[in-house]
Amino acid sequence: MKNMSLQWRLTCITTLCIAIICGCLTMFVYKNGVNYIDSLQEAVESKGDDKENETDEIYISIPDDKWDEFASEFSVQVYNNKADYKRNSLIISTLLALLGGVAVYFISGHALRPIREFSDKIEEVQAQNLSDSQIEENNVKELNQLSISYNKMLERLSDAFEIQRHFTANAAHELRTPLALMQVQLDLYNSTKHPEIDADTLQTIKMVTEQNDKLSRMVKTLLDMSELQTVGRDDKIMVDAIVEEVLADLEPLAQEKNIKLIEKCEEIIMTGSDILIYRLVYNLVENAIKYNHSGGQVTVISYQKEKHIYLSVEDTGSGIPEELRERVFDPFFRVDKSRSRELGGVGLGLALVHEIVRVHDGNIAIKSNPAGGTIFEVVFTK
Repeated sequence: MKNMSLQWRLTCITTLCIAIICGCLTMFVYKNGVNYIDSLQEAVESKGDDKENETDEIYISIPDDKWDEFASEFSVQVYNNKADYKRNSLIISTLLALLGGVAVYFISGHALRPIREFSDKIEEVQAQNLSDSQIEENNVKELNQLSISYNKMLERLSDAFEIQRHFTANAAHELRTPLALMQVQLDLYNSTKHPEIDADTLQTIKMVTEQNDKLSRMVKTLLDMSELQTVGRDDKIMVDAIVEEVLADLEPLAQEKNIKLIEKCEEIIMTGSDILIYRLVYNLVENAIKYNHSGGQVTVISYQKEKHIYLSVEDTGSGIPEELRERVFDPFFRVDKSRSRELGGVGLGLALVHEIVRVHDGNIAIKSNPAGGTIFEVVFTK
């Protein structure tokens, strides 16, 4: 059956099962009928006087005085045979139907195995392994055509991602270079004393410097988001080590804001992108510090429960209104716009966090901190 099409495979399997079931039912009807006829023959012969007749022919010789007794017993025998035949027919038919269904299930499962293998192969496709996910030609006619179409689709996707990567690289050069040149000129200008410059000019230069820095950070974040799908995610990551590194990097900012950083992390190893998980933790902790109260604290907790890894960042800030919690992951959305501008936010930090969680097949939720503030909880499947 290797070179047969899927349609012919299922046709042959179904036809074979029907033929087997019909054959079994025919044999049952024949054997059962013969058995009950023989039982009637024995009942008749037992009432006959000719004990020496051993042929298949039936000779009935019943005295008149025994006819009523014979008729009564024979009627009972016929009724019992009919009842037994009906009951046994239903039981055997049901059993044969069930056995036929079980046989079809397993045989068709074997016939449809190429489809399951095809589905499993599709499940493994990621943006970074398109070239390794092509499916070899299949002996099944329908699946072979589907495999060819699927491989062509992967080639088109690979070309599209390659175009995107080229665009990202060109955009990085075209956007970063002029911004960097502007920053150099502004830094050079600010480092030189110009006593003749008035206050309005100084204010304008300060504003341009701040906006240039903001644009530079926005461009970097946007480019990071566009490259998420192509980043490899097969690193073995020690979550507690990542958290320690992030807290060490953000300690100066926490001291400046008078925020206490607390770590409560178990030793957990997960598979993913080391760079992206670092960025995820960094963004969450940085936000928790920036939008906290002076004298507050930020607590990072990680632990494993069954097959899930939990990572949460808790702050003691002013919290996020419940009706806005779903929108905080939207690009450029700010809960407090005026404060975000003061702190230099561009509104992309949490959007990047959400994308990192998504490409790692995780979930992120926002909860209220009983001590006041907000809890960002990320759940990964190990």
